[in-house]
Amino acid sequence: GGLRPRPGQEVLVKVLGALEDGGLVERDPRLTFVPGHGDVVQALELGVPTMHPGEIAFFLAACPYAYGRPGSRPCACREPDVPPEAPLLFEVTLLEVRDDPDPQPLPSAARLRLGSQRRDRGNFHFARGDFAAALRSYELALRALDGPASDSPGPEEEEELQEQRVKCLNNCAAAELKLGRAEKALAACEAALRISPDNGRALLRRGQLLAEQGRDAEAALVLRRALELDPASKVIHAELSRLAKRQSPPSSA
Repeated sequence: GGLRPRPGQEVLVKVLGALEDGGLVERDPRLTFVPGHGDVVQALELGVPTMHPGEIAFFLAACPYAYGRPGSRPCACREPDVPPEAPLLFEVTLLEVRDDPDPQPLPSAARLRLGSQRRDRGNFHFARGDFAAALRSYELALRALDGPASDSPGPEEEEELQEQRVKCLNNCAAAELKLGRAEKALAACEAALRISPDNGRALLRRGQLLAEQGRDAEAALVLRRALELDPASKVIHAELSRLAKRQSPPSSA
């Protein structure tokens, strides 16, 4: 009963995914996504909008509609590996269709789980070179992590929420760079450093981006701080050496 999901609506589904030999590789009793956002595999993106609420459907997905030719490593919602070029059988139950995908109040554990799931999906897109889709998934992950809470997170949950936010922002910076948007990549790095001022990955990338803009003095300060945190980093040493050479006056003949 009920109408099929329309574009822009959010769906809640129960999903089981299995290999041809029956091995279970995916189990999610409450997966939420908006079809068209690139947040799930193509089999679900294309299949769920054909369903009615309460319906149970089976989708046999060739590898391009599942996890592609490379397969996929385990993540928070999927064990074990999905082998390369593996077709999958999905059993999907459409539990609910919501008109407005605005973030709903969720307990902290659910926000963490949803953020991790969406970041994993972004990594999937990034590994395949679809950087726009990766960025969209990372932004959706941040939306989940920053969304309204139905509880007060404890100290450990709050720390994990912050760690996940920093990871997503660093991933956003990487995707923005691949898309040729250095200013947005720099903004993502700076957002990560506002949360975690000593995050080595964000410091290194910020230093590199500042150097590319010719802001050598600022870049050197940032890179020296990164080097204090990771003295053995060959990459940071190389960046600082490059800056020093650029700033040194040419020797006279």
